[in-house]
Amino acid sequence: MKKIIRYLLIILLLLAALFAWLFFGPATAFSEKSKFLYIRDNEDVKTQVQNQFESEDFINSKWLFYLAAERLNVWKRLKPGRFEIKKSESIYNIIRMLRNNRQSPVRLVINKLRIREDLARMIGKNFSTDSATAMQYLNSNDSLQVAGVDTNTVMTLVIPDTYIFNWNTPVKKVLLRLQTEKDNFWNKKDRLQKAASLGYSPEQVYTLASIVEEETNKNDEKGNIASVYMNRVSRGMLLGADPTVKFALKNFALKRLYYGHLEVESPYNTYRYKGLPPGPICTPSATTIDAVLNAPKTDYIFFVAKPDFNGYHNFSTTYAEHEKYAKQYQQALNEWQAKQAQKQAAP
Repeated sequence: MKKIIRYLLIILLLLAALFAWLFFGPATAFSEKSKFLYIRDNEDVKTQVQNQFESEDFINSKWLFYLAAERLNVWKRLKPGRFEIKKSESIYNIIRMLRNNRQSPVRLVINKLRIREDLARMIGKNFSTDSATAMQYLNSNDSLQVAGVDTNTVMTLVIPDTYIFNWNTPVKKVLLRLQTEKDNFWNKKDRLQKAASLGYSPEQVYTLASIVEEETNKNDEKGNIASVYMNRVSRGMLLGADPTVKFALKNFALKRLYYGHLEVESPYNTYRYKGLPPGPICTPSATTIDAVLNAPKTDYIFFVAKPDFNGYHNFSTTYAEHEKYAKQYQQALNEWQAKQAQKQAAP
């Protein structure tokens, strides 16, 4: 009898050890560094977890996870969001993470965007809201009122940076967060005062900076390019900015513009309409915005790329001088294109 009891105790101890190993030991079934579990609003949380666990290799011993989840009230406490399950994570740690709603944040890295569709795609890729729903929101002036913008100026909310959000943050709250960060940006370094001294609103400065951003990658000449456009505006001239035509055409791959391109009917076509366009044509960097705010006072009216293709420009105060520089660049460009054609034709 004692032997039987001893054997039963040994078996119980072994079962307890096995249970403990299954519960506290590595339980994941995937080889990747981690996988994400997504819980959406307005859907049964238990069903969502089961569907993802059954369709993908998340964990071994699913029966034990479900048993523990029931006993520890996971389904009542689990909230919508994105949860990261790391390789070799235990069932115990997964249960604790879900019960305590420890979500995995979204690091939204925004660099240059051009159009609302770009922002909608980024939202759809990183959040629970799909891109079509995000686009519908970004196309609605009524919806955008909450952030003090419209369909033309909504992109002025975006200061390129890295932002941290929860995965299930709705579009409205994403924009309100961007609005807060935008306000913080403009309230620093006397930016509001500098914009006012130029006679521009922050949105107008942002719009001008977006054009400068598309014109050059050289930070040390962005101020001069901004001065050219500000001089044209102050003299009542057409802005005549090539990047605005590309934006109007929604063709950002264009290398050269022809007269037919300049005839496109759009308020963004600065070859047809005076003043700044109604909104930005991309999301400029903080460096470019500051270059506009701190642009030097010049008499420059024209600029054209230098013929050595070094990325810099020649600036002019008269059309005659500009024409000379433009011919030099055009000749160099024609010669370069001829050489490229010869290389392609060579056997």
